[in-house]
Amino acid sequence: MLFSVLLAAAGSVGVALCSTTQKRTSTFEWFGVNESGAEFGTGTYPGTLGTNYIWPYNSTITTLVSDGFNAFRIPFSMERLIPDEMTGDFASAYLEDMKELVNHITLTKGAYAILDPHNFGRYYSTVFTSTSDFKAFWTKVAGEFKDNSKVIFDVNNEFHDEEESNVVALNQAAINGIRAAGATTQYIFVEGNSYSGAWTWATVNDDMKDLTDTQDKIIYEMHQYLDSDGSGTSSTCVSSTIGKERITAATQWLIDNGKKGVLGEYAGGANSDCLSAVKGMLNYMADNTDVWMGAFWWGGGPWWGDYIYSFEPPSGTAYTYYLSSLESFV
Repeated sequence: MLFSVLLAAAGSVGVALCSTTQKRTSTFEWFGVNESGAEFGTGTYPGTLGTNYIWPYNSTITTLVSDGFNAFRIPFSMERLIPDEMTGDFASAYLEDMKELVNHITLTKGAYAILDPHNFGRYYSTVFTSTSDFKAFWTKVAGEFKDNSKVIFDVNNEFHDEEESNVVALNQAAINGIRAAGATTQYIFVEGNSYSGAWTWATVNDDMKDLTDTQDKIIYEMHQYLDSDGSGTSSTCVSSTIGKERITAATQWLIDNGKKGVLGEYAGGANSDCLSAVKGMLNYMADNTDVWMGAFWWGGGPWWGDYIYSFEPPSGTAYTYYLSSLESFV
């Protein structure tokens, strides 16, 4: 999701690809929802809990698990977790709140928690380039969750407008840092440049294929919205078939390079065109579960109000419109 939306909320196809008419034979490994709030209040640090930012509610997680969802991506702020410098000390209260939520998701409900520093490749609004600092950040964070195999580490949300070589190097540094912490059982979601868009992945992020992991648990996280500019700021989808169309090249890239991916963010407006586009995209992914491991709706969270994509029960715009359709994929 583009940075501006968070500000507003706080205030050639290969034959290897399967036909969409083929019967789906397996479900996704992870199918869930982004649960926002802890990353809100961008620019106000550390901010006040309940005023500038909020953690997702345990009761919401419980409801969504009962609906069949098994994974939750938790955006958070790097500046609130480690406030002074990237290699500094934790803010203890923020860390404890994060742990409490992770424990509810993973230990109480048995689902997966994806930890997502929702920083767009920035720290205090400045593009960071120090691989040693970023490795240290992730070694510190991963060390807190190294014994929980249901935690997944998402390197950083939506790098954009920076050198591709920097994005690749930072992803590799994060992988190395996570493993250095002794976190060896967890998957790592890596994200690319240009907002990690699936529709541009094969051309913009091809160098990401060279990332390595001693545990061979890299998952390529892409995002895809279906409005005209792919920003996820409109309830109007380009067409009823745009979902599949926008992830076709990325699917081929995953196949060609022997990689696995997830859609870390996707959404559409509450209308018939978007519903058809979303279902078409998910059906296509389900027909290609050899490379697609799952998908996460954007977005849930207690402060979205009447947001066009809100998946917050019981009355979020997208929750009431899409739940019955998404339940067929859980």
